[in-house]
Amino acid sequence: MAENLLIEGWEDDEYKAFVEKFKAKKTTDDCYTPPNVYDAVADWAAAEYHANKARFVRPFYPCGDYEHFDYPEGCAVVDNPPFSILSKIIAFYARRDIPFFLFAPALTLFSSSSSSSSSATCIPCGVSITYENGAQVPTSFVTNMDDRSIRVRTAPALYKAVKAADDRNRKDKSKSLPKYEYPDHIITAAMVQRWCKYGVNYQLSVDDSLPISALDEQRGRGLSIFGNGFILSSRAAAERAAAERAAAERAAAEKWKLSDRELDIVRYIDKRISD
Repeated sequence: MAENLLIEGWEDDEYKAFVEKFKAKKTTDDCYTPPNVYDAVADWAAAEYHANKARFVRPFYPCGDYEHFDYPEGCAVVDNPPFSILSKIIAFYARRDIPFFLFAPALTLFSSSSSSSSSATCIPCGVSITYENGAQVPTSFVTNMDDRSIRVRTAPALYKAVKAADDRNRKDKSKSLPKYEYPDHIITAAMVQRWCKYGVNYQLSVDDSLPISALDEQRGRGLSIFGNGFILSSRAAAERAAAERAAAERAAAEKWKLSDRELDIVRYIDKRISD
């Protein structure tokens, strides 16, 4: 009886807050990749890099130890690692020259991979994947299987494959994140994700860029570039502007347009208001 009264009588905000403390929290380190999403990524990586999918290994599993994992000769790591230690993981594989293609946090992709920026290529896809634990995480990728001179690139086919797989799993649509304007000499992961979405092919070389965490103007206001970015050469800035224009044109092409009849209606309304 006392137990029933306790349960029935404490259904207030204080009790709910007490119970909430013991619920498991959803974090990027606890994400379990849906099989069809992983297959979409692995199939793309195998085709793109002419790799044998049967040689892909996945050292990141509950209670696994990637540092003491038995990496067979000729293998490649294609897996979803804990995002909180991604920089450490990239550095580990870079030192041992182990090929990898890793899931990575979309908005902090550049900062997460900065420790090995000269040996890893960022692929900002920004697909919001619904993981097995229910967490929806904007996800991109980082790899050392590309040409080592490429620092950032798009992969429109990868974006489409992962999004198609996730769409089959998803029940709820995620909310859009706010967008910010930067000069042509600055590139962020969010920008490249958008170009990837609209099928724009783009590459940024190591020689044409340097890491940047904030513009001087931002520092004066206590702000920074979320997830860091890169400052570009004049040549790369022109290529960045061209990629942005191409994405804008393709985005505009997807919008509904008024017919000639509907434009006549608009002109009629305008004339009626002015008379």
